[in-house]
Amino acid sequence: MTTESRQHPRIRIPAPFACSFARIGLQRWSAAERAGLGVVLDVSLNGAKVMSPATMNPGDQLAVSLRLPDQTATMNVDATVRWGNRHTFGLEFTALSQRAETRLRKFLSRVPLSQI
Repeated sequence: MTTESRQHPRIRIPAPFACSFARIGLQRWSAAERAGLGVVLDVSLNGAKVMSPATMNPGDQLAVSLRLPDQTATMNVDATVRWGNRHTFGLEFTALSQRAETRLRKFLSRVPLSQI
């Protein structure tokens, strides 16, 4: 049996949504630094699970752009890859602005309870 160690439980998204990400470097968000596109499968206030053909390794630092389904503007967060396998990886958000946290809380509050 596995013990859940997350401070905020992940919530499965009824309709997964797209994200883009870039390895953090000197030129954030430049086309040359773009690592790939992915689909967010679940999310919490502290992180997300992403499905992507891009290969990510634990410890990789990413700048992630999320467009939450109920919002029009993208939300940018910094994250660290905590685990990965062939097509999915887990992110821990490491820099989340107050505005981004508010937007994420708003989104999570609207996910149907049956999805938790």
